[in-house]
Formats: sequence, C-alpha cells, structure tokens
Amino acid sequence: MISRVPRSLAIDPYHFVERVTPWIEKHDAHGLIVTIHRHWTLSQVVSLLEGDHIDARKVAALSLSLIGTETCLESLCKQLRDPDPVVRQMAEHSMWCIWFRNGRSDEANSALARGAQAFARKDVDGAIELFSRAIELDAGFAEAYNQRAMAHFVLESFENSAVDCEKAVSLMPMHFGAWAGLGHCLMNLGRLKEALRCYQQAMSINPHLECVGELIGELRCACPAEKD
Repeated sequence: MISRVPRSLAIDPYHFVERVTPWIEKHDAHGLIVTIHRHWTLSQVVSLLEGDHIDARKVAALSLSLIGTETCLESLCKQLRDPDPVVRQMAEHSMWCIWFRNGRSDEANSALARGAQAFARKDVDGAIELFSRAIELDAGFAEAYNQRAMAHFVLESFENSAVDCEKAVSLMPMHFGAWAGLGHCLMNLGRLKEALRCYQQAMSINPHLECVGELIGELRCACPAEKD
C-alpha cells in the first residue's frame, strides 16, 4: 500500500492537469511518462485520486495505467466507487493495465502479452500455451491464470477455467474480473449458489458491473435462500 503523502509534498491538482493534459491530447504516452517521472513521485500522483478536483482524479487515474504498479491497486480499487463515471472508468482501465504487466519478469509479461494477442486472433490453443508459459515463469502471476481461465472457458472447459479463476483470486483478491469469471464457470457447472456468491463478491469490489448485476438478479430468483 502506498503511504499517505505529507501535506508539504502534495501536488497542486491544477498544475498537474495543466502539465499532463497536453501529452494526453497528443496521445504521447512516452512524453506523459517522462513528464510525470520528472516532476512527481508515484505516491504524489496516487494522492490525487482522493482529492476534490475531478479532472485531477481523471488524469491521475489515466496516468496510472502507464506508470502504476501493484502498490497503486488498492487506491484505484477505491475509485471504482467514485461519483464520477469517467474516474471509475479510468480506474478500472488502470487496474487491468497494471494486472497485465504485473509479472515478476519481462519474460513472463511478454508471454502474457503474446498470449493475449493469440487469443484475440482466436488461436485459443496457442494462447493457452503462452499463458501457461507465463505461469511457468512466474507462478504468482494472477493475470496469467485469469487469461488462461478465459481461454479454457471459450473451449467450454469449465472445470479447468474455474481452477484458474480460483488461483487468480487467491493471488489477487480484488480481481473483480476473475471473481465474475469464476461465477460464470460455476453457473455453467450448475453450482448456482456458489456462482451467486462469486458474482456478489465481484460486485462488492466493482459495483458498476451491469451484466453481473443482472445475473445476480436472475440467480436470486433461482436461489431464494441466498437473498441475504
């Protein structure tokens, strides 16, 4: 967890937005990263998430998609409940970006990225091989398990998918995507009460997962004893 920034080191949110926005408008990720590292610490950027300046919260959340580390996830997770929908969207995006590069080596991150590319072009078997390689390189890489779970799910291998989802949430308990994925697996396996609890866990982390909310409503009708 990132420690609170002393008041004397706090960023002026107006100055931060003014400095960073031009790089965002130019879609210059390198320029944005260099500018932030030159002027502020990661802790200072994260501190803006809790401020009253809405634009600063938006820009800080977006910036963390490029510079954020695992230490930022708890703060970003809190912003999934931000009153501003853009802040929530940026926070969710940044969490996914951090999860994808959270391997303990460049080789593990590369294998995951190549697996995601294979998955996108519907080479599911190739994707599973690459996700498995990422796991071999880093057994604690939560997103590698989550991505492999998605590939298994596409192949309707729901048991294998569930196992990978369970591993992902054991490593990254705030991973709302893996919790929802586990719910999907359990529902397909006919384990409706367990699926409902997984969906509820996903929503407790990210309360704006509309499709998950709809599934909770359906399962509550099917599992009336689980309403409370």
